[in-house]
Amino acid sequence: MKLTRILIIVLLLLGGFWFVTTHFQPGFPWSHPALIGSDRSNSPLELTEAHAAPAYDAEEQNNIAIYKKVLPSVVNITSTTLVFDFFYGTVPQQGQGSGFILDDAGHILTNFHVVDGANRGIEVMLSNKRRYPARVVGTDKLHDLALLQIDAPNLQHVTLADSSQLNVGQKVYAIGNPFGLSGTMTRGIISSIRSIRNADGAPIEDAIQTDAAINPGNSGGPLLNSSGEVIGINTMIASNGADQSSGIGFAIPINTAKAVLADLIRYGRVKRPSLGIDSYDIGPDLASQMGLAADSGVLIQSVRPGGAAERAGLRGGKEQAYVGNQPIMLGGDLIVAIDGHEITDHQDISAIMDKHQAGDTVSVTIVRGKKQMTLKLILGEARDTST
Repeated sequence: MKLTRILIIVLLLLGGFWFVTTHFQPGFPWSHPALIGSDRSNSPLELTEAHAAPAYDAEEQNNIAIYKKVLPSVVNITSTTLVFDFFYGTVPQQGQGSGFILDDAGHILTNFHVVDGANRGIEVMLSNKRRYPARVVGTDKLHDLALLQIDAPNLQHVTLADSSQLNVGQKVYAIGNPFGLSGTMTRGIISSIRSIRNADGAPIEDAIQTDAAINPGNSGGPLLNSSGEVIGINTMIASNGADQSSGIGFAIPINTAKAVLADLIRYGRVKRPSLGIDSYDIGPDLASQMGLAADSGVLIQSVRPGGAAERAGLRGGKEQAYVGNQPIMLGGDLIVAIDGHEITDHQDISAIMDKHQAGDTVSVTIVRGKKQMTLKLILGEARDTST
């Protein structure tokens, strides 16, 4: 009898163990569907979805509108150059950049360095992925500009703004092909407007500094205002050794390009205006030591024979002196203003020349001895490095 009772107890314990282990999930002793009415492990995934497309705010709407408006006018430029490789001999090398369409005739503006040395052709790809060979119409190495042309139908061109009235803080947009990623738009503000020097050391007057991301491949693409109008040509970045955006990019003001486009189309080069002088910048300290009748200006060292300055009666120096180890000529005219704009160094003259063409007449204010006078001068064409 006792043995039977023990056997019944053992069977009950085994039956209870089996019931618990087969009907309850580990760690959750009361989660059996028979007790709570559901099995969460097998329930379907339930997502919360929007009932309508999102409403864009005014800023987003403007961003989208600018992109749709300008993208068809931005092109991807591939230039091919044959270079010598020690192991393989002459091999093709490709470079990429951006550009933008100026008119229905297929003229495209880009950077000179994008197409420089392209001795095996230039190819332009439109936003619709169609590709066309391009020819170089003209180049301006000093301003890092190049004008190309393609033969393609139904082109959409950009609208050029006036870059003389830009302000630090206004919104800007860059569209281009950074790292070959075509159709990329970035946004930022104008961080500063300053004079800089490009990779070749040539000055870029009133360059537009921006924090809009500009990377390799953006070169030659448009910098736009909040109306989608071109205010500059993206040209370089302050990389500090890293070949990518550091938040400091620069664009050539579009007014600089406007001033040379007619020459590029007509002559294939820029007939750069020149005073026809060699000069030396004079600051207040040096002016005081020389006993000049002005605090600063540009001292004419020599006038070029037959040049604009000589024809207008300007005079170069006659007496040699030294500033440190550098020889200079004293006694020449000191240029203090052109067209009423103060001149303190040769970059001021370069900025004014950018707004003129050869053959234009300007008023040059000089100090000769102790006397100030203003002369009319017809600008010549620059043939060398003279101002």
